[in-house]
Amino acid sequence: MIDMVGIGPFVVMPLVMGFFNSNLFLYAWIFGAVVAFIDGMIWSELGAKYPLAGGTYNFHRVAFGEKGGKLMSFLFVWQTSIQAPLVAASASIGFAQYLHYLLPGYYYKELISVLVILVVTLLLYRRIEVIGKISVVLGGIVIITILWIVFSGFSHKQVNYSFLPDHFGDFFKISFWIAMGQASVKTVYSYLGYYNVCHLGGEIVKPEKNIPRSIFISIFIIGLLYLFMNIGIVSVIPWQEARHSDFIVSIFFEKIYGNEVARIATALVLLAAFSSLFALLLGYSRVPYAAAVDGNFFKVFSKLHPTKNFPYVSLLFLSGLAIIFAISFSLQQTISAILAMRIIIQFIGQSVGIVLLRKRFGTSNLPFRMWLYPLPVILSIGVWLFLFISTGWFALWGSLIAVTGGIVFFISQRLNRRET
Repeated sequence: MIDMVGIGPFVVMPLVMGFFNSNLFLYAWIFGAVVAFIDGMIWSELGAKYPLAGGTYNFHRVAFGEKGGKLMSFLFVWQTSIQAPLVAASASIGFAQYLHYLLPGYYYKELISVLVILVVTLLLYRRIEVIGKISVVLGGIVIITILWIVFSGFSHKQVNYSFLPDHFGDFFKISFWIAMGQASVKTVYSYLGYYNVCHLGGEIVKPEKNIPRSIFISIFIIGLLYLFMNIGIVSVIPWQEARHSDFIVSIFFEKIYGNEVARIATALVLLAAFSSLFALLLGYSRVPYAAAVDGNFFKVFSKLHPTKNFPYVSLLFLSGLAIIFAISFSLQQTISAILAMRIIIQFIGQSVGIVLLRKRFGTSNLPFRMWLYPLPVILSIGVWLFLFISTGWFALWGSLIAVTGGIVFFISQRLNRRET
């Protein structure tokens, strides 16, 4: 569950509200939990059967065969090397937005976003042995903050709200579902992380039981926390006002407890954003490195620092690209780009892969079998395609990057054959 928390829930809420003319934005949060649950069944089956470090990288290698697996694994690392900096950029932008509350007269969002990435990179430019403790602290801070919001919102209710639409006919309007798709892109971003346990599969005790258990417990608990957090906030701040705030949590606590408590809550959010950026740059920098060592990515990423023994080329590349994205895109754009990058290669790719694995090896040796197969696979592909289209122009951008990755792969394979 720790891997799911970060800056997301504190910056996404106003973006989600911006797509609705009522508090129906709560449906988008519920939709995000449903998407996570359906996709979680696919991750659970794959993670329980193939508890290998690297998660999707190894799932693709097994599922798509010798040739196809190498291509799909390369494409996963290729898109990770681009979407990981986007995730880092989103965390740095969220950090900059909340810092504006503490320093209202000093606001250079792009500069602050760049500086926080540079500071984290400098901290990571050394041997790191305490990441587990940092992740636990991060998770504890965010969960405590969310519980504080829930308690405060329900105990200081000032606004009446309703889950029901003004007109049930809204559900049958194309405009509603366009808004739902765009809003759901943002909420799904906040849920991402339920599958991170699969990336550490080789280190999990009894993975056949603990990986599925971890995934579903995480989705259930975090889903409830996010939903009640949103209800708590709209119980105090009308959605019409909340949708225009870059630091909604700060305004929420200010309305209830005053400026001093709000500053403390803001500091907690900033710490969560900083810790999240630290953890994700550390973890993602190992992905291109591991693939390069495996011979399935560019050799330069396999280089370790000569004295500190960490993949410094990978870290510097991801941090540099994150800085470019942080000064080029808004938070809303980075979130859409992240989903557009992940959906085809990772999420839909795994849905197809699990069908191929069942056809090739059957189901008798599966430690965990998804319920109602193949319905979850069909629903998963349909929902991810819906979200992919909802990312707008970023869907085209994500597709072009995937195609470019395929071209690069075949060129590199041909050059390698010539060398040998």
